[in-house]
Amino acid sequence: MEAKVYQNDGTLSSETAQLADSVFGIEPNEHVVYLAVKAYLANKRQGTHSTKERAEVRGGGRKPWKQKGRGAARAGTRRSPLWVGGGTVFGPRPHTYKISLPKKVKKLARRSVLSLKAKSQNVFVIDDLSFDTPKTSQLVNILKKMEVDTSKVMILTSECKRAIYNSGRNIPYFSVEQAKVASSYDILNCRTLIIEKTALKDLEEILG
Repeated sequence: MEAKVYQNDGTLSSETAQLADSVFGIEPNEHVVYLAVKAYLANKRQGTHSTKERAEVRGGGRKPWKQKGRGAARAGTRRSPLWVGGGTVFGPRPHTYKISLPKKVKKLARRSVLSLKAKSQNVFVIDDLSFDTPKTSQLVNILKKMEVDTSKVMILTSECKRAIYNSGRNIPYFSVEQAKVASSYDILNCRTLIIEKTALKDLEEILG
């Protein structure tokens, strides 16, 4: 499978990049992608939600009124869940939502997502980007010259490039990630995937 190659200024190059079939040409496994996305979203949850049960709310040391003679229902504590200010019944308690997946499942999910993007012809390769200083207009000009769908763009770099990240953080729905750590959810959530040449080699080494 081939992909268009662009120069680092956004102009189309005459060469094309060969996408490895073992990474970009497999039959996508939708269930594995579902598991990867489910685990990603679950692991983002803090799980710090908490409510006070009847043993934790204030008060309740004295019986509100005597057992008999008032013509009202019996009451032994003001902390009853039936009362205003009482404890909560089966309320949320702090717990973890962490889901762990096997390494092979994670790799298969990433290969499946990359294959989906490649089949829809939304994968583009660009020469390694290097900005001396963060400049949003420079990055916008590159995307305009590439003539790609800019509604949701993600660039995979070979290493952490702070200048590129700072240049794109003001662009709506734009993200920059290292190819080694980009999750299946991140790749699936974008419409246009731009990969640096060196980052493409990293993906083939890790997932191939």
